[in-house]
Amino acid sequence: MDNGAPQPVEATPPAASMAPTPMPTVFFDGLSNQKHVVELRFQPQGIDLIENGWGIGTWPYADLRRADGPPGALRIACASTLPLARLEVRDPALQAELIARSGALAPNAAAERTQIGRIVAWSLAAVASILLVVLYGIPVLAERLTPLIPDAFEQRMGDASDQQIKLMFGRRTCDRADGKAALTKLLKTLAEAGDLHVSLQSDVLATPVPNAFALPGGRVYLLNGLIQRAISVDELAGVLAHELGHVTHRDHIRKLIHDGGTAFLVGLLFGDVTGSGAVVFATRSVLDSSYSREAESNADAFAIVVMQKLGRSPKPLGDFLFRITGAEGGGARGSLSILASHPLTEARREIMTAADRPITGPDLLSPAEWSALKGICR
Repeated sequence: MDNGAPQPVEATPPAASMAPTPMPTVFFDGLSNQKHVVELRFQPQGIDLIENGWGIGTWPYADLRRADGPPGALRIACASTLPLARLEVRDPALQAELIARSGALAPNAAAERTQIGRIVAWSLAAVASILLVVLYGIPVLAERLTPLIPDAFEQRMGDASDQQIKLMFGRRTCDRADGKAALTKLLKTLAEAGDLHVSLQSDVLATPVPNAFALPGGRVYLLNGLIQRAISVDELAGVLAHELGHVTHRDHIRKLIHDGGTAFLVGLLFGDVTGSGAVVFATRSVLDSSYSREAESNADAFAIVVMQKLGRSPKPLGDFLFRITGAEGGGARGSLSILASHPLTEARREIMTAADRPITGPDLLSPAEWSALKGICR
């Protein structure tokens, strides 16, 4: 055995040593992750490890043990040295010589099958654990964390996402003053009826896609395609009230936590964890994915209460969404249709129809204001 200090090594007679091979042997000393390229010299009782002509250790044949290694490599541990020290031998001739001198290095088919079985079992357990966390743990976590997110963070997230939204739609916003004034009035009326104490900001995007959505921080977006398909103010007001329901329940933050955690764990599962920007992720999360069934039902309930408080009926909301469904054959795939993010079921439409009430409140917009809103993108 060596005494721990490197020693110069004299040339060994050819009968007691092997010529250096072109495929280097790598040595890990067990103290750091640094690789040392070494030469192995076979002695009667063990192998000498030679680095740059200096002996850095001797490993007895009786203490050699096979360790898990990459394909094509023989990775060896030594029972009489540091626990993490390893030799990694890739040269086939050198591997054969080592196995011939140390029976403990000989392949063991039964042991290999056991090891493979353990790897498969642990892998399946890891997959099952991730799936359980995705299905049960993350929803609970999102529910608990959402109330703890400060409003200031939500506002900053909305401000940053606003730029991404407008970039995605070519920065084509509709800014006719009379139309903007009508939209601001409509949102204010709905927010007051819903007791929503959030500073709302709204934009109309010049695209024929029929959609409406909200971002963190009270930002509400209408797409011109939705405005043009609305027959009455109450239809559009119902959609906006539904979006305000998501705002008041903070569904976007809850969904961001849920989708972010799910995406990370799925990426971990498939080895594809990326460092995408939070703003881009949040924006795509709002546009590309639907809210949960519970969140949609709660937003519907909020819209029904708001419309009834204003003396209007929530029935036009169900009729409006159902009319778009019929026109698009159940929702155009690959589009940002409101149907993609707010799937309308017959049960939801029936609830809105059952909540129908006689009109007792004033019009939400005057005919002139409604006309201005319809023409906001001219």
